[in-house]
Amino acid sequence: MNDMRAALYDSYGPPEVLYVGRVPVPVLQQGQVLVRVHAASVNGGELYGRAGRVRLVTGRKFPLRTGLDFAGEVAETDPSITGLKQGDRVWGVLPRTFGSAAEYVAVRPRNLSFAPENIGLVEAASLPVGTTALTALKAKAGLKAGERLLVRGASGGVGSIAVQLGKALGAHVTALAGPKNLDFVRELGADEAHSYTTTGPSDLGRFDVVLDTVGTEHRAFRKLLAPGGRMVSISFDIDHIAASLGYLLASTVHGRGRVRFFSGNPQHDLLAELARYVESGVIRPVVDTVRPLADIAAAHRALEAGGVRGKHVIQVV
Repeated sequence: MNDMRAALYDSYGPPEVLYVGRVPVPVLQQGQVLVRVHAASVNGGELYGRAGRVRLVTGRKFPLRTGLDFAGEVAETDPSITGLKQGDRVWGVLPRTFGSAAEYVAVRPRNLSFAPENIGLVEAASLPVGTTALTALKAKAGLKAGERLLVRGASGGVGSIAVQLGKALGAHVTALAGPKNLDFVRELGADEAHSYTTTGPSDLGRFDVVLDTVGTEHRAFRKLLAPGGRMVSISFDIDHIAASLGYLLASTVHGRGRVRFFSGNPQHDLLAELARYVESGVIRPVVDTVRPLADIAAAHRALEAGGVRGKHVIQVV
């Protein structure tokens, strides 16, 4: 086992730059676990990376890789590792790097946990992004039972989980989604569902918590906060990055309702908490499509087209 299949690209560009090539299997370092990847999902940040819109971060050392989260089984462990053994079903997120759309990844135990026992690994690959919803609603916003929650981008990977979690936490959940996905988000538990094409911020009421997965119109949605309200954004307008980040920073010191922004880097405890929610039936996986690794470009293209319901999953084995 010297090399493996992986999704690669040799230049920045549209989805068509992606291809499946061969790269060396990761060399296991001290304190690492080698995971045989069964499936990964496509995340918005990977689209920006592939298109070259964050090249200050991704650089120009081609070929570059894609894929952030994964679900699979332990193939090998460093002798110093305890609590994990070959064959264990695990899921996780690479620590601030791309490369999970491949047959193997090497990570430290803190970046994974046991996968939920009640679902398959392909379904599980759609869920690690759910740790972002957990952090946003519980740690950052402190959502409480009886509060009013607005979820922007409610049908997407994070939004679809946030709707389910918000309802489980006892909130009244209002979902903003595309017109074709309104019944879908209601099925996830939304008390109200509105199309973003016909419903603007001025058409909505007051909310205790606003979760923004879209990254635009921060000012307009911040105005919807009730006294004591909290807004959490997990995205920003990449085309107007300076203005977006400037507003997020300014909100921490000016006016009512600070906008909390964070970039997820989930570790073991958060992944384990998510697994418990899944095993208890509070959160269920939402898979839009499952494609083989060879169709990675089609998955990127589909996510860019919008209208996703949950996650586009890439099945590796």
